[in-house]
Amino acid sequence: MGVKRGRLMDSVNAFARFFDPVALLLVLGGALLVAVLRSSREDVVAAFRAFGPLCRERPDADARAAMAAVNAIEAIAEAKSIACADRVATAGLFLRRAAFRLSDAANAAAFARWADDELAGRRRRHAGVIGFWAALADAAPAMGMIGTIIGLVGMFATMDDAARIGPAMALAMLTTLYGVVLSGAIAGPIAARLQRLSEAELAWQAWALARLQLLIEAEPDVLPFRARAPLRTVS
Repeated sequence: MGVKRGRLMDSVNAFARFFDPVALLLVLGGALLVAVLRSSREDVVAAFRAFGPLCRERPDADARAAMAAVNAIEAIAEAKSIACADRVATAGLFLRRAAFRLSDAANAAAFARWADDELAGRRRRHAGVIGFWAALADAAPAMGMIGTIIGLVGMFATMDDAARIGPAMALAMLTTLYGVVLSGAIAGPIAARLQRLSEAELAWQAWALARLQLLIEAEPDVLPFRARAPLRTVS
């Protein structure tokens, strides 16, 4: 037991050498500050909320569900009317909104305008979230370099005191390490994965809206009352 405990303590001490709260605060705090300053408040909030979709989103499954929902909307539109499109049960909020807009659209041009605005808004929101994590990845190495310079300055300033050289050198090295890890192993991969998820999601959403656009274009001229009827909202 004594030997195992000794080995455990050695492992803990070895790991503790790589933890410096000052170095971590300098790199993480500085990089976060830069990313926040380069983003809007909405983008910052959305960036941290993106951890949920980051882990659970399945673009392929979403695309298959969208295809099934669009096929169901087409079937009910052919059997009854495009005004019944909102009766199709869909799991995703995006397609529910699209179905309600389709059933309430005054004409094909009105639906096309909504579709363009919807996709543009989604691209803008996605870009803001991805931009935050990309900014964090860009800033982390620079913050690490700043910490390295601070540590080297402290080391050269205390060359006459050997006991003070070690902590300054550790600060210089650890800030570089933290910057590389934060950029290359955390923020960078998050930004890259969010970019892939965004591209995949926008691809199937654009496809679904294009299919619905063809559906409303094939519908006879819209009835006058639909142009005057207020749009319903989907919560």
